[in-house]
Amino acid sequence: MKYLAFLLGLLALLAACSEEAPAPVPKQEETLLLKRVTLSDIPAWSTDDNKKKALIAFAKSCAIFQKKDPKLAFSFLGTYQDWQDICDKRPIDSTEDQADLYFTTFFTPYLVQSSKSGAKGLFTGYYEPEIQAHFLKTGPYQYPLYQRPNDLISVDLGQFHPDLQGKKITGRVDGSTLIPYYDRSEIEAGALAPQNLEILYSTSKIDNFILQIQGSGAVRLPDGSLIQIGYAGQNGRDYTAIGKPLIQMGAIAPEKMSMQAIRHWLETHPNDADRIMNLNKSFVFFQIRTDGPIGAQNVALTPRRSLAVDRRFLPYGVPLFLSAERPTEISPSLDRLVIAQDTGGAIKGIVRGDLFWGAGKDAEHNAGLMASSGQYWLLVPKTVKIDPSYLKN
Repeated sequence: MKYLAFLLGLLALLAACSEEAPAPVPKQEETLLLKRVTLSDIPAWSTDDNKKKALIAFAKSCAIFQKKDPKLAFSFLGTYQDWQDICDKRPIDSTEDQADLYFTTFFTPYLVQSSKSGAKGLFTGYYEPEIQAHFLKTGPYQYPLYQRPNDLISVDLGQFHPDLQGKKITGRVDGSTLIPYYDRSEIEAGALAPQNLEILYSTSKIDNFILQIQGSGAVRLPDGSLIQIGYAGQNGRDYTAIGKPLIQMGAIAPEKMSMQAIRHWLETHPNDADRIMNLNKSFVFFQIRTDGPIGAQNVALTPRRSLAVDRRFLPYGVPLFLSAERPTEISPSLDRLVIAQDTGGAIKGIVRGDLFWGAGKDAEHNAGLMASSGQYWLLVPKTVKIDPSYLKN
């Protein structure tokens, strides 16, 4: 009954907003603009000599497309039928030349631009960390990782009012009122203890914090075996990157900022670490998985070929040709075809992405250092007619 009361209250509030309250001043937001180009306009297209890996990643997204109603709109990019048809044309067990020919023949490239910031944007990296943990709270294993709480409620506001399409709120019910869910500091102080949600106990609260930023990881158990844990939910609080406040307080120089630098500072300042980590009110819940790191599209991520994007602007599964600065001179080139298969709390904006580097020390190193300027081109099936409002000459 309390959930029914909440929903009735929400409907009443929305009705009041639409009928009685004065219309708010519209907030100027960036809009996505596309400029049609040719492959010759993408300078690095020919330098990516392993598009076969991108095709393998795209096949995973195709499996999701095939489950959809063909008549449904695929964001602003035609219908699922268009994408199902293009998926049917992909070569099976392709060679590198066949993969290149597939994307060249059946897709049209468009330069992605923001109405505010143009074609250039920020591209960061993430990876699959490995932590030490135990199913029991014992010895050094003291820091809990939680499964998704039963009282965590997400509401798709677009189901209640057309002006709220694409908006959602997350919280918990208190009586007949939906209130914000516990933030990081409240959870770390024991707010979830009565629910018995602990699935694992790690040896480091800092490891847990970084694991939540990455969204998934590998867990090394005391017997040496390895299990996978993945994203199961988030508390609805905004993500706050703690790098900026560390720079502002003079703890880390801007030119030395990286995930490695943040970890080192947290580990060497134990008396201040909790206060700094709690600046990020976002908190992630996990589940044990057997199928490797899974992105938000619910497909297994492909190292260096899966990209996290802002879901408000780009749908999952679309191919994008990324051209960005490499994290270091010896890092692999970031001129490559990738597939949008994930998202993240820090990924905000049109020309913004987070490249999945995979697992291991090299992945951790490159992902931690990556803060690259770059741009990308969206590949659209040639059968899709894009609304002219998105096109820029």
